[in-house]
Amino acid sequence: MALRQIRTLGDPVLEKKCREVKEMTPRLKELVDDMLETMYQAEGVGLAAPQVGVLRRIVVIDVGEGPIVMVNPQIVEQSGEQCGQEGCLSVPGQAGEVTRPNYVKAQALDVNMQPFEVEGTELLARAICHELDHLEGIMYVTKVNGDLYNVEDAPEEEEETETEAEKEEN
Repeated sequence: MALRQIRTLGDPVLEKKCREVKEMTPRLKELVDDMLETMYQAEGVGLAAPQVGVLRRIVVIDVGEGPIVMVNPQIVEQSGEQCGQEGCLSVPGQAGEVTRPNYVKAQALDVNMQPFEVEGTELLARAICHELDHLEGIMYVTKVNGDLYNVEDAPEEEEETETEAEKEEN
């Protein structure tokens, strides 16, 4: 396994449509392993093959429940809506608010080319949509509501504090 260089916004490979995987070769299995290692090292929740310069329909995702490897994935069902902060390993230090479906069902092949389905809500649904967009040459920055902002400038969630009157009541 090896770390791969993550391509960044402006690299033309990120704007290209990826080719379908017809057979899982030893080189593509190595790519999957490298993508997982690269994603974990960069502290991301997803990575698509074009982000490491390979125009193949492969994504890896881990939202904290273990890795999901998707080959030739496609969304077959979606519903609801969520709006939230989104970032990308190919747009380091930047984030923006993006509207995505709240529920997604996708079909894909695993690393052994066996079909499976994955269903997800909230973060997993967002990650699936985000990574599959990469396979079509679509970057999340084209879907941002408003402007991108620096992650370190992001507004922190305010903690609820008791007012003086509430303290007196307690």
